[in-house]
Amino acid sequence: MEGISDIKITGIDSKRPPVTRKQPYIDLYFQLSHKVPRDWAEDFNALLSSRKIRAKIQPDEGLYIETWVRSPDDVVERLKLLNSKVVECNESYIAKVLLRASTQDSQNSALENEAGEQGRLNRIVASLEFEA
Repeated sequence: MEGISDIKITGIDSKRPPVTRKQPYIDLYFQLSHKVPRDWAEDFNALLSSRKIRAKIQPDEGLYIETWVRSPDDVVERLKLLNSKVVECNESYIAKVLLRASTQDSQNSALENEAGEQGRLNRIVASLEFEA
């Protein structure tokens, strides 16, 4: 199974290739290596929301970065920018997950140290091993 750190742009959506049209822009749909979690997509969208360059991932779909450029000459630069933002989002997301796990561990430790019957129950539950 692939993890968060493995997320990268792997190509263009074959069902929606870039096409020149009368409009002064070209739609691009970059495909990700695998579907991203909803909160990763939301973090990515928030990361790019303050930039002039618009790019987004549909959180429910989680597999394509949708963006556009004005000229074919801009495609390479857009890909470079999006690649760097994917890496940045991966790092940020992993840091958030680790922080949540650390906070949860601290809360569990506090529960184990509780006194009385509740403390005893918490220590028993914490010592359970679920793998056979």
